[in-house]
This record gives sequence, structure tokens and C-alpha cells, in this order.
Amino acid sequence: MTEAIRLSKRVVALHQCSRREADQYIEGGWVRVDGVVVEEPQFMVDTQQVELDPDAVLTATEAATLVLHKPAGYDAGTGANPASALVTPLTHWSEDSSGVRPLKRHLHRLETPLSLPTSASGLLVFTQDWRVKRKLIEDIDRVEQEFVVEISGELAPNGLALLNHGLHFNNYAMPPIKVSWQNEHNLRFAFKRLSSSQIEPMCNAVGLTVLSMKCLRVGRIPLAKLPPGQWRHLAPHEHI
Repeated sequence: MTEAIRLSKRVVALHQCSRREADQYIEGGWVRVDGVVVEEPQFMVDTQQVELDPDAVLTATEAATLVLHKPAGYDAGTGANPASALVTPLTHWSEDSSGVRPLKRHLHRLETPLSLPTSASGLLVFTQDWRVKRKLIEDIDRVEQEFVVEISGELAPNGLALLNHGLHFNNYAMPPIKVSWQNEHNLRFAFKRLSSSQIEPMCNAVGLTVLSMKCLRVGRIPLAKLPPGQWRHLAPHEHI
């Protein structure tokens, strides 16, 4: 009988590489055990066939950032119906053109630094990258967000001007933003220094009822053609 050993040790023996290199090959999704990709260096093997992809490259696995088209009704955080439940291998957009090789580790320890109301749909960012997290928390005042908001009701006199600048809540003046008509039923909001949760009370203050809202863009990242309930990787050249 053959004693079971760690997969990383088997890769070291088979390919005469260092332990660190073996870990990088495995964590990069380049190693198969009996034809199945295994990404855990501690995985135990005995008589199974272990193969290294001939196209394997030694690169450190980068922290991933994903964007999801969140449908309305899902919680951005850890609620009863979390949007994170939609981030699975089965919901990865087939037309993802980021060039990032999908790995199981990309779907672990994801955070959503920028919230989105449960009733809203649209672009939601998930990340493992501390730099992206800091950008969406500490530097959010410099990141423009764009929403389309479906409304009903009769706009108060000077209401559009008030939405752009002039409303006060709890003795706090709302910052100047850009609000314009997209068509007779939809308003376009583009803003910095504002939470998306403030859109509805702003509309209510000028006589409008929000029927739905969708996040179209966060910084330089557009929702574009990403289908509802699916996600894609943020490409290395894309920056929020």
C-alpha cells in the first residue's frame, strides 16, 4: 500500500520544483488529480495520477474583484437573502472577457464594501483586494456612482433643481449632485459623497415615489451587458 502524502509534496517530487513553486502551481489551478483540478496544496493523494498543465506558469495568485448584476430583493450584506449566494461557478457570465482564470479561491472571503439597497438592482462589487476595499470606503467621496430611478407622482415646483442641490435632511445640506430626466418615467442620478439609500427620501421630498432603481456604474466600472444574477471578474486593466 502507498502512504498518502500532500499534493504539494507529490508535485515537488514529480517536477523537481520547490515547495513554494508547487504551492503556486496548485493554487493557480494548474494541477489535476485523476483529471480533476485541485487547488488545495494540502489535498492528500496516494495512487492517483497527478498532472501539471503543460501551459502552467508560476505566478502568485492575485486577490480577486468581481462585479455582480444584483437583482432586486437580494441583500447586499449578510441579510436573509444575501446577494453573495449568487456568486457561484454556475452564475459566472459565459461572456466574461476579463482574461482572469476562474479559481475556487476567488469565491472565498469576498466583501461588499459599497452597499446597495435590497430593493435596488444593478452593479454590486465583491472583492478580496484591500486596495479596492479602501477605495470604496475611505476614498468613496471621489468615486462617482450612477443610477437610473423609475418614479411616479408629480414633481414639486423647482423639484429637479432641489434634487441637484438644495435639499436638507436632519439639518444637513445634501451635497450637489447631477440629476436629469432620462425619459418621462426615469431620472438619472450621478453623485459622489452620497449613499444610494438617500435616493428614495430625496425623491419623496419633491413629491416623487421611487418604483425601482438600478446601479449602472461605480467609478469607471459599468454594468453594461452583464445579465441579472450573473457576475464577472474585474480585468487587470480595469480600475474603479
